Amino acid sequence: MTETPLDRAHAAMEAAPGDEAARLGFYERLADGELFLLLAAEPDGGAVEPEIFETAEGHFVLVFDRVERLAAFTGRSAPYAALSGRAVTDMLAGQGLGLGVNLGVASSAILIPPEAVGWLAETLGARPRELAEKPETLAPPAGLPERLVAGLDVKLAASAGLARMAYLASVTYRGGRRAHLLALIDPVPGANEALARAVGEALIFSGLDAGELDVAFFRAADPVSARLAKVGLRFDLPEARTAEAPRAPGTDPARPPKLK
Repeated sequence: MTETPLDRAHAAMEAAPGDEAARLGFYERLADGELFLLLAAEPDGGAVEPEIFETAEGHFVLVFDRVERLAAFTGRSAPYAALSGRAVTDMLAGQGLGLGVNLGVASSAILIPPEAVGWLAETLGARPRELAEKPETLAPPAGLPERLVAGLDVKLAASAGLARMAYLASVTYRGGRRAHLLALIDPVPGANEALARAVGEALIFSGLDAGELDVAFFRAADPVSARLAKVGLRFDLPEARTAEAPRAPGTDPARPPKLK
């Protein structure tokens, strides 16, 4: 079977056990990707009943990053739910259940214990703090790691239709505080929290969770937007994709599935 992005991220993590960036890269791929959760029964409305496996390390549910891998593991027709990795971790958090990934069918096979599942769910639920400071001066971004810039590019590309564009710039506020600012231009109503969380994830998974990156929202007509356009690094967000019919509970991120 063709190597998958999760396989490559797992291989990078295994090749460098002490590399925090490689470890975070694996968990980021797990959270962002689509996973196929093995179920004990067909989905019932908005609730799912995962197949639970007992091991010496605890109780685990199983997910696979390809439906063919799930079929290879079970050797039979089996019910499953196609969910995002973040939906799976959100559903399992606090349940005392670990996550078995690609067990027996891929080089990326791994058992993730309940405490690590909880950490990932908490990490994905974090968002940058809100500020009421007013920018005094703006300048081109400087000194930011390439991994963070690349992470922002990926997260914003995945936020299709939530805003028109974004600018990354250095900022000095009244009072003298300096930071970097990511300004989202023309966000759609109700999208601010999702966009802020995406930026927060890019910061955390870059390994810079102790760093500082402010997030702000402006209209294109605001005077500050013209200033940002002159000095900021621009990210264009794709237009919204045409919605598809949900294939299973949990495909709507605003309504994650529940355990039965």
